Amino acid sequence: MSPRSAAVNEELRRRSRERLLQATIELVDERGYEATTLGSIADRAGTARGLVSYYFPGKRQLLQSAVHRLMHLRLERALGAAALTPGADAGQDQLARAIDAILGLAEDHPLLMRTHMAGILQQEGFVRCEEQQRLAELLRRAMVDYGSDDPDADYPLLRALLMGAMVAVLLPGAPMPLSRLRAELFDRYGLEWQLGVPPGGTTRPAEPVTRKPGGSAGD
Repeated sequence: MSPRSAAVNEELRRRSRERLLQATIELVDERGYEATTLGSIADRAGTARGLVSYYFPGKRQLLQSAVHRLMHLRLERALGAAALTPGADAGQDQLARAIDAILGLAEDHPLLMRTHMAGILQQEGFVRCEEQQRLAELLRRAMVDYGSDDPDADYPLLRALLMGAMVAVLLPGAPMPLSRLRAELFDRYGLEWQLGVPPGGTTRPAEPVTRKPGGSAGD
């Protein structure tokens, strides 16, 4: 039997790494971070335990890469959607889809995303990995399509706003409604509510009542 080519070996390594990332998502979603061990991740992925340490220096780094991959794949699907909202500008529709794709993860994977955000805020900080780089490229592309004059400055701001909104949605004991945070982001970028994938239908949340000092609402 002839030895495998370098290209074949590289593809096998890529698949093994992706299985580990997917297994991490599944197990943290099911059991939480503390109950998920590197051994259980390797078992779920069907790989040798040593491969986990070969690809990732620790569980926190593995989790961040796994979540960044999930976000990248979700965003890639959203931006690749062919159907454009009738009457919408393509760039605005793309940015709306990007915002909805990321915010939607807070509803679809609350435990996972809460764990991810907590890890970023701890001493491990923000892990720069190939999955994070792909995510950054897609966010930058969304800003380019939107018409940003300075996408290299604007896409990190978009990322920060999305992270802040994610924290607000997932904040234990005092969560903000996703629809309200979405409305704030859409207002910032001049996006119509019906673009992207509006949560819970197409109705925009009512504006908060403004009260003047010493007066009643609407005075």
